[in-house]
Amino acid sequence: MALNKPRYTLFKNTRYALNGLIEVTQNEPSFRLQIVLFVVGMILAWSLPLTFVYSAILAVSLFIPVIAEIINSSIERTVDLVTFEHHELAKRAKDAGAALVLLSLSMLAFIWGLTLYDAFCL
Repeated sequence: MALNKPRYTLFKNTRYALNGLIEVTQNEPSFRLQIVLFVVGMILAWSLPLTFVYSAILAVSLFIPVIAEIINSSIERTVDLVTFEHHELAKRAKDAGAALVLLSLSMLAFIWGLTLYDAFCL
């Protein structure tokens, strides 16, 4: 049985990834909000009077919610592909994706809180 799988190259994979970023940016308002948070956070992380290490920790942590939002969007699209009808398992899958985003934002706040506390209060 032949798999319906295209041959991958670095160029094709990069193009697929960029297409995915464009698609999720165009069609997901919550992802656009995450991008605004990301940009504002990056500006803040590199503008504060912090050492490079502290700024880098803050900057890298900003990727966590963005990645979680992409995963959540993937889950939602997969569930919608399977069924548009209300189904308890579909709801649970979508709720789990939403929980992932919430936990990622909590992790971001925790990292920023600890880092800024260590930088300015200790």
